[in-house]
Amino acid sequence: MRLRPLIVCAIVLALVPAAPAFADDPTPTATPSPSASQEKLEDGLALDGGTVRAIVELADPGQNAPVASQAAADSVDVVLRPESQPFIVVQGTAEELAALAEDSRITSIHRDRAYPPTAAGNLTQIGADQAHAQGFTGTGQAVAVLDTGIDEDHPNFGSRIVDEACFSAVDTDAESLCPNGQTSQTGKGAANAMTAKCLADGVNLCEHGTHVAGIAAGDSGVAPGAGIVAVQVFSRVNDASICGESSCLLAYESSLRLALDYVAGSTQPIAAVNLSLGGGLSETSCDDSEEGAIFKPKIDALLAKGIATVVAAGNEYFEGTSFPACITSAVAVGANDDSDEIADFSNRGAGVDLFAPGVDIESSVPDNQTAVYSGTSMATPHVAGALALLKAQSPQTPMPDLIAKLKSAGRPYVYQVGDTEVTTPRLDVLAALTGSTPQPPITQTPAPAPEDPDPSDPEPDPSDSSGPSPSPEPSETSTTTPVPLPTLTVTVTVTVTPTAPATVCTRGTTGTRMTAKKWAVEVHRSSGKLSDATLTCYLKLAQKASTVFPELTKASSLGTAYRVLKAAKTNREKLDAALLTGWLNWANGTNGTATLKSAEKVRLSAKSATTALKKAAKSVLPK
Repeated sequence: MRLRPLIVCAIVLALVPAAPAFADDPTPTATPSPSASQEKLEDGLALDGGTVRAIVELADPGQNAPVASQAAADSVDVVLRPESQPFIVVQGTAEELAALAEDSRITSIHRDRAYPPTAAGNLTQIGADQAHAQGFTGTGQAVAVLDTGIDEDHPNFGSRIVDEACFSAVDTDAESLCPNGQTSQTGKGAANAMTAKCLADGVNLCEHGTHVAGIAAGDSGVAPGAGIVAVQVFSRVNDASICGESSCLLAYESSLRLALDYVAGSTQPIAAVNLSLGGGLSETSCDDSEEGAIFKPKIDALLAKGIATVVAAGNEYFEGTSFPACITSAVAVGANDDSDEIADFSNRGAGVDLFAPGVDIESSVPDNQTAVYSGTSMATPHVAGALALLKAQSPQTPMPDLIAKLKSAGRPYVYQVGDTEVTTPRLDVLAALTGSTPQPPITQTPAPAPEDPDPSDPEPDPSDSSGPSPSPEPSETSTTTPVPLPTLTVTVTVTVTPTAPATVCTRGTTGTRMTAKKWAVEVHRSSGKLSDATLTCYLKLAQKASTVFPELTKASSLGTAYRVLKAAKTNREKLDAALLTGWLNWANGTNGTATLKSAEKVRLSAKSATTALKKAAKSVLPK
């Protein structure tokens, strides 16, 4: 998921060219009240210079063409103008977007965010094998998989791919993955995951969608009789400053919106939409957020048509969910293992609707192979497939009732979130289909408590060539540090018979707070105690949770992160260093994001005076 990560979501990794932060005026000045046009603009749009890809929301879909024509006449680059949609996508500077916002036909302008997949079956555990034996296979229903496309010829799917589509944004350093090279394509072959653009150095970047589809509705999946609507929603990004590597896949908000509308207009009997992707993190509902206000009506409209939207909760070991799983009308799915325990990487809490198997799940990948992956990406299609089974059994039952039935039949997981006891059901599709009594509750092992830093630990000097003083070692009782994975997929050996368990990039559990100087030592290659792999994982998590990295400040690689931590000349650069320090501490296991998010609002505002920037930086630094 992590597919600021749909939107989402999360979300997260907007493709915004960065420029050096501007110097701060040391003398605070009074700022005028924002005009109506200024209020239409999202905070931080092209704040530090350069251009930004932005969605322009319209009051009337009928004004799509006139507004686009006027924007083009004013030298604003219109990069997408979907027909009969209440938005266009443009690329512009802060000044150009501000001028565009003066148009009364425009209601708001915000980044076209991009979200990564949430890459990280146990059919017996959820009773799917017995359900198949009793004739429950999902025949007559379909699952829409909005992901990285599908290997159409894989033997796991037979002839059950009933429709394909592609919505793939094009931007600076972002290429379309549609086989026709355009930003959209429909019909057979549109979601092909075996195209040349999916390949990089002999690796298929588009594996994720085939794996997810196989879990939901492959011959060896949860609903082996259901059809598959495969929709490619990702773009290939070739920018190491965004990806942290040479290439990665990201799903733009605009692509996701078009894909959801395509599913809503489909004539196929679709039971569920599967979204194994996600972005920014939320401890509570995000219905009222800017992204939530856009996506919730679409999810609600699908639900009214009998289609559930099933979303990965995220792999951040977070007491909350990623976007868009945080939308209340979506079905948010966390991951459990084969011991009936919450997976150590899975997000959890009251916002999670169901847990499902998500550890070491074998499924199909391109080129007629299978592989073992782990993650909430793998848990989500278990639920999507289960809803196809339930809807095939009772096609006239409203989808909200089927979702409630699935939740009430699940095996209860009981665990603590802070001082609150939470109960979340683990998927049991056989019990839901047969009406049998749920299995007895299982009390989950409490999550390890963060450790306080040692205040006596001395500050290291990165310039000391004799070897810097490293950061504290994790406690011997804590779990091992996470191993990061590529942005799109879990790295495994792809063989017909999997030979290695999958690992997931997730938060640490030591809870050790370190200063910017200590993190600078860590991210300086081979100078700290944390491995480069763990640090790269932490940067990916920070990028997903933050609205500043890398949308305003590029910190996608160890080198760029080091420069952010060490620059700290202007007050904005000092706040950037403090924020990156805070997010790295969070990734290392410290709890709480409210202070970080409040400080980011200050960073995103062009009106923040010197005193506000200094106060925000101080608020997030280790005490």
